[in-house]
Amino acid sequence: MEVAPPPAELPTLDELYRANRLHMVRLAMLLVDDVATAEDVVQDAFAGVAKAWDRLETEAAMRAYLRTCVVNTARSVLRRRRTARSYVPPLSPTAPGADEAAVLSEEHREVIEALGTLPQRQREVLVLRHWSSLSEADVAETLGISRGTVKSSNSRGLAALRTALAARPHD
Repeated sequence: MEVAPPPAELPTLDELYRANRLHMVRLAMLLVDDVATAEDVVQDAFAGVAKAWDRLETEAAMRAYLRTCVVNTARSVLRRRRTARSYVPPLSPTAPGADEAAVLSEEHREVIEALGTLPQRQREVLVLRHWSSLSEADVAETLGISRGTVKSSNSRGLAALRTALAARPHD
């Protein structure tokens, strides 16, 4: 009768970190070309491993998952870099005069105050939709609500904002 060997002792997250951190930083460094970013990538990768810890049944699976996390996180960093480097800010028209800047500053203050009077959901929808320029679908995903709720909150929020701004005394 053959007896199966006892299962190998799995390392703790701390042991996995000590044994693999430097190798993973080197891997990330080769991918992102920056030590500080590589260290951030590895830190995020270990956080991913910690979240998936209960599903990783062998040390080899842990190392493979860690490696995959490092590569995927490095890809994300590189995508963000490419996007940031390709961004060309729009040309700004000639700078406004001091009087125009003062009027714009006052209008901004009034809009911000009026936003503060809105219910939280309407305020969040308006800021994400109009200030952050997100699509209805992106706003819905960000807030965990339906697109219909985004549409109605946006419509009601804009109406309430118009009302609040119209009610302000004008000099």
